[in-house]
Amino acid sequence: MTDYNEADLQQKAKDHLWMHFARQSVMEDGHGVPIIVKGEGHHIWDSKGKKYFDGLSGLFVVNAGHGRKRLAEVAAKQAEELAFFPIWSYAHPNAIELADRLAGYAPGDLNRVFFSTGGGEAVETAFKLAKYYWKLQGRPTKHKVISRAVAYHGTPQGALAITGIPAMKEMFEPITPGGFRVPNTNYYRAQEMGFEGSIEQFGQWAANRIEEMILFEGPETVAAVFLEPVQNSGGCFPPPPGYFQRVREICDQYDVLLVADEVITGFGRIGNMFASTTYGFVPDMITCAKGMTSGYSPIGATIVSEKVYEPFKHGTTAFYHGYTFGGHPVSSAVALANLDIFEEEKLNENVRENSPLFRAALERLTDLPIVGDVRGDGYFFGIELVKDKATRTTFDDDESERLLRGFLSKALFDAGLYCRADDRGDPVIQLAPPLTIGPAEFDEIEGILRGVLTEAWTRL
Repeated sequence: MTDYNEADLQQKAKDHLWMHFARQSVMEDGHGVPIIVKGEGHHIWDSKGKKYFDGLSGLFVVNAGHGRKRLAEVAAKQAEELAFFPIWSYAHPNAIELADRLAGYAPGDLNRVFFSTGGGEAVETAFKLAKYYWKLQGRPTKHKVISRAVAYHGTPQGALAITGIPAMKEMFEPITPGGFRVPNTNYYRAQEMGFEGSIEQFGQWAANRIEEMILFEGPETVAAVFLEPVQNSGGCFPPPPGYFQRVREICDQYDVLLVADEVITGFGRIGNMFASTTYGFVPDMITCAKGMTSGYSPIGATIVSEKVYEPFKHGTTAFYHGYTFGGHPVSSAVALANLDIFEEEKLNENVRENSPLFRAALERLTDLPIVGDVRGDGYFFGIELVKDKATRTTFDDDESERLLRGFLSKALFDAGLYCRADDRGDPVIQLAPPLTIGPAEFDEIEGILRGVLTEAWTRL
């Protein structure tokens, strides 16, 4: 491993680097920032040589694991041959092959692929396309979009309008108009939403809130509904049985497009190339990114049904939208090689086979007083932390600040586990490890969590 001058790097970071979604003040307090220098399999190393378990796949990204020379070599080979050319009225072989491959994986007739460089851009594309589609149908008043409470859909102005986290939006207001919120599928908190009943009934209830919002706003004003198959923010809310079938029915009834935001759930995270397949529904568009290249090069895509694509087949109609680096030759080559690895190593099958064991390992933590709920699917789980299990009482803002930012994030990292302690909803720990791991690693994760969460409880 390369030797790094820690003090020099920390000083340069402090002087010049603006980190994302982070308090810059951590640079100023003298402790500096963790500098990650190497990845291999499901481990990462910092500049001081300490090894950590990557329990979040970087950021729900490195699905095939770190240190794959094959992907680095594919990138280098492609860069030598054709490093860059735009797909603005031109094409190159890798973008063509990757579009074909994605269309093959996508459910139903989602056959048309519009490339971007990341998930937020893929969502932005879907939002713009939904509005334009209805204008082309002669229904220009259909411009509103519905999404769920606490859902995160990205940072561009349009994607931010779809995001359901008020605290992430208030500093940028006024934002793009047209975003409306409905309840999410957090069954653990269903009573607080005013619902009592079985999980199946809850799924129908939550889906029907979408119909209620469409009717309240007026079907002639609603363009699309944006939903993650498993909602990330708030801590891994899987869909109750029958939920997406009912949502599809509602969207069809009122002529509303259904967009599956699969930026996180795509490419094996839930055990199929797309979680829409896992949950048995066909959306009108899928947005995806992260796991498509396992992070070895940036890419995103919006995959569109024949119905939505149809008006663009004819005459002078064009979608005046795009990104310089969309469908980049190197990224597309890496994506194709990464998807080869998925198939050769049967990574989806590994997730489907081992997910129940992962869940069981994490559910052992429910004997701790601080663990209220364990939920998720595939290799994507959230552990909700509570102050009182019997009443499901959560932490107030001050306690959350002390618990998550003051103790948990750092304590887990110090204990050798990189994961996410998040309070965009109620306080949760999120886990989304590389899809290559198995039962031995589940036990290792559980052991680290048990030690840190036991200590966290004593600090309250």
